[in-house]
Amino acid sequence: MANDEGAVRAELKKLLEGKGAHTGVFTALDGFPFEDAGKRPHDLPYSAWQLLEHIRFTLSDLLDFSTNSHYQAHAWPDDYWVKDPQPPSEDAWKKSVSALRADLQAFEKLVSDPHSNLHDVIPWADNKQTLFHEALLAADHTSYHTGELIVLRRLLGSWKK
Repeated sequence: MANDEGAVRAELKKLLEGKGAHTGVFTALDGFPFEDAGKRPHDLPYSAWQLLEHIRFTLSDLLDFSTNSHYQAHAWPDDYWVKDPQPPSEDAWKKSVSALRADLQAFEKLVSDPHSNLHDVIPWADNKQTLFHEALLAADHTSYHTGELIVLRRLLGSWKK
């Protein structure tokens, strides 16, 4: 199986989807009470809105880096974290979830495409990153912050899974 490129692509897609050992990001977000989206319980340094936007922005950035030869780097950490813990509206929350879903599906499609080279260095990458590396980074990052979302929901008393 290790030498089967199709199996590697399938495993990457599964990892990005959050299927396997960890809860996926959309399961963690499912049914999240909007009235709690801006709360920071027990002095946590982030709210659910800040986590959602951080996950969404970072995934979008990794996808852009992986596919766009005119990629422009963003300022860390300022561009990656919204300052206001409260979402501007429920519609903004829903749009962020939808954008995250669209980018995650695009990343899954990219790694599933047999014409996408997983192992060649991305031509504009300055640290010799590959699509394989970027997909693992996207999955790892999303999984890490999904765990934080679940802890936040538990502290707020809204995690019923």
